[in-house]
Amino acid sequence: MSSTQLATSVTRTALIVGATAVVIVAVFVLPPFRNYQLATIAAYVCATAGLTVLIGRNGQLSLGHGALMACGAYTFALTANSMGDAGATGIAVLLVPLAAAVVLTSVVGVIVGAAAARLHGPYLAGLTLALVVAIPSITTTFSGLLGGDQGLWAYVEGPPSGIAALFTVEQWHATIAVLAAAVTVLALSNLTSGEFGRRMQAVRDDEIAARLSGIDVTRTKIATFVASSGAAGLGGGVLAMVTQSASPGAFGVTFSLFLLMGVVIGGLGSLLGAVWGAVLLVVLPALVAAVTDSLHMSPALAERLDGNLAIALFGLAVIAVVLVAPAGLQGLLSRAVHAVSPRGRAPCHRSGSVPAPVPVSTTPKAEAHR
Repeated sequence: MSSTQLATSVTRTALIVGATAVVIVAVFVLPPFRNYQLATIAAYVCATAGLTVLIGRNGQLSLGHGALMACGAYTFALTANSMGDAGATGIAVLLVPLAAAVVLTSVVGVIVGAAAARLHGPYLAGLTLALVVAIPSITTTFSGLLGGDQGLWAYVEGPPSGIAALFTVEQWHATIAVLAAAVTVLALSNLTSGEFGRRMQAVRDDEIAARLSGIDVTRTKIATFVASSGAAGLGGGVLAMVTQSASPGAFGVTFSLFLLMGVVIGGLGSLLGAVWGAVLLVVLPALVAAVTDSLHMSPALAERLDGNLAIALFGLAVIAVVLVAPAGLQGLLSRAVHAVSPRGRAPCHRSGSVPAPVPVSTTPKAEAHR
């Protein structure tokens, strides 16, 4: 790693650590319900960050990240319940189920990613969508283990006895959730900014050219899907910790589409955009509910608008982003900062001059696979 890359990595880590510290400080001043919302946002950040890397950086469209989050949630619940029944105590009852959620979902990602690496476009989208559609059938078939349509209650350990006086339950959950989101964003940021990130983009831009450059396209796609799946599994585990449950109804097709719309609105391919998308997934439905409650509508109309209005607004927002700001909210913010910052203004190129392309460093191979 060059000195410039090392400095960039250190700066990026410092920014993420600083932002995480600020959010954790805010945890102690927010009311319980806001901490619950903050923890939910953090859980969604894990999933949207993995999804934006998969689609925006590697070009693999997934409509089934809700299923991967469900895998993480059920793994967390089963592991935590088993440890609770065995009499385990301490923070390990929280960390081990979260780690198990990441590991098991990553294994699922290897299997699904191996199949997804051979598919493109609507065929890939159909494969991932089938995962979500199959969730209710799986939970019904293994109802003795997974709880059927009702789902599972998840045992969640409170803060350790040594620091229990410093945290309420909501503050503890929000702190763990924020730390999980920060670790996810930092890990994916380091992954996409290095050599592997350039390989992902090369595969996204032109698979044939990537093969001719010596890049193992299949391995790159599978590895990206595994990383994205592990992030979604962690998000599902955090969500199960926050809600203390795992049920098939929480991870349906609509939820998976919400995740996709969130990353598109926030800024496809941008980790900061994934954060904005996760915030919208929680804040926008809450704002819609507050507005409809303040209008004093008839119960029938309020029931009809409940949930449906938020979906409609998300759809309109996606259309507006595609037409007006393809780079999403993060793209608009970056352009605004670039416009007001003298340092951010790129020098004017002379007529006919073209900036030199950034080379993609690859591992040489004797022969490219067709």
